[in-house]
Amino acid sequence: MTSLPRNLMSFIGIGRRRNQNANFPLQPLETPQPQNSIATPEEWIFLDKFEQQYGTKHPFFYACRFIEAMKLAKQDQKFVFMYLHSQEHPFANVFCKETLCSELVTQFLDVNFVCWGALADRGEGLQMVASLRPSSFPCCAVISPAPSDGIIVLQQLEGPLSPAELVEILQTTLEEQGLAFGSAKAKRDEKIRADRRLREEQDAAYFKALQIDKILIRFPNGERREHSFLCTDKIQSIFSYIDSLGLCGIENYRLISNFPRRVYGVDQMRMTIKDVGLYPKASLFLEPL
Repeated sequence: MTSLPRNLMSFIGIGRRRNQNANFPLQPLETPQPQNSIATPEEWIFLDKFEQQYGTKHPFFYACRFIEAMKLAKQDQKFVFMYLHSQEHPFANVFCKETLCSELVTQFLDVNFVCWGALADRGEGLQMVASLRPSSFPCCAVISPAPSDGIIVLQQLEGPLSPAELVEILQTTLEEQGLAFGSAKAKRDEKIRADRRLREEQDAAYFKALQIDKILIRFPNGERREHSFLCTDKIQSIFSYIDSLGLCGIENYRLISNFPRRVYGVDQMRMTIKDVGLYPKASLFLEPL
């Protein structure tokens, strides 16, 4: 079995597939060429186009290279949920609107997986298509980190699925493959069921030209609020704004950004928003303590 290029990592095992045979050869692929510096960063292409068409209520897709998503999954002891989007396929719109963006699927994925998406006709998405060789779209896969920078495809899903069907298959995969992380998974499951994990949508580089100093705050109940701050404002200003909302049950908490993951609490109160990298635009998740 051959390996994928180093920027994607190598497959060391293949799991079950939906609507196709289980085993397939993996071919070496060309490394994608760097994009023009003035163009949209490659890591943001999928998320940018997805939100333009389907809005912002969707699973938390990490805007990063696939290898970075795998590192996050390994760090958090989770599986990666990968979605390959083919805009030309007739099932794509229905699947995205009615299944992938449904509240049931969004909550389930945010709690249990590190989500990563790509366009099937470009960049790393095109490489994944060449490796997985789906016969139909939409195409999703559950991927596990493995030793020596390898990955294992635990489940590959193809074609339209309802929210209930997708969650049922993913839940079964978690139950059958959960021992991959040993006892640590049990501890993780106990923690992630207590709250819904959301991380930062750090897009400062993408919106740099816009010079927008706004911060989006996401609450455990799914509510979102956006507020403007000066780049010279202290982190204390964000906490003061949240406290002024008088939200029920929100007393002791901390703020968490996504990628890279950073925690903001008492020790960061005197630092400015610009100093900690939250300018010109960023997303924070409020985590109750």
